Amino acid sequence: MAQRSVRKIVGGRTTYDGAGVKLVRVIGTRDVKDFDPFLMLDAFDSDNPDDYVKGFPWHPHRGIETVTYLIHGDVEHGDSLGNSGSILDGCCQWMTAGGGILHQEMPQKTPRILGTQLWINLPAKDKMTQPAYRDITPDVIPSTGDEMSQVKIISGSYQGVSASFQGDYVKTVYLDVTLKPGAHWEYENDPENTLFCYLVQGSAAFDEKTGEIPCQRAVLMSGGETLSVNASDDGVRFFLMSGRPLGEPIAWGGPIVMNTQEELDQAFRELDEGTFIR
Repeated sequence: MAQRSVRKIVGGRTTYDGAGVKLVRVIGTRDVKDFDPFLMLDAFDSDNPDDYVKGFPWHPHRGIETVTYLIHGDVEHGDSLGNSGSILDGCCQWMTAGGGILHQEMPQKTPRILGTQLWINLPAKDKMTQPAYRDITPDVIPSTGDEMSQVKIISGSYQGVSASFQGDYVKTVYLDVTLKPGAHWEYENDPENTLFCYLVQGSAAFDEKTGEIPCQRAVLMSGGETLSVNASDDGVRFFLMSGRPLGEPIAWGGPIVMNTQEELDQAFRELDEGTFIR
């Protein structure tokens, strides 16, 4: 079976978003063609509340899904559908913005916030679908592994174990993988899927040529059936994301991602007119 190799390594850049949240934008507008169907990945890692407590006050989304996964933290949220709650340690919130939603995400003071938010593009035929939330709590996230590895299955499946959520529009595999020092780990999936890993802690080698890659990097892999990972002497924890590319045009306007400029113009016109929420 064909082995995947390292195609691209992205370190991202520190930026401020929302009302002044410090984060690392690992992948973004410059990477959309390579990472299709994934649009953006923001990483959070701070023990200083001043970096994040200003939060992300009320803002719109349309045409995408946002996936927030926290190892540590407490993010209060609310939306125009009347939903509210908190994303806590080990929780994942999978939001389908669809045809339009207003929401806010407000991190609370904790000893540390550590996690990511992933944006997944919606296919053109589903851009205007009904908005929805799915709160994926630790008790419904299956885990499997052996003495050298642990794999939490947030969506999709791994070694015959299926997550409680599969992705309604883009079938997405999302794994939280922890490997002990020196461990070797392999993963097989659709060779045509886009597959990348974000290293949260430690370092690892993903092919023979590239060598060890440090944490806080996104590693985009080439096509192939098998991903092979060798953990460093310090071990590694990484998030694996995989999905079939959409191959559709992208018109991106901040929190709204459509297929044409006309659709973007309509969305912002509806925001101005107060008709965005349907």
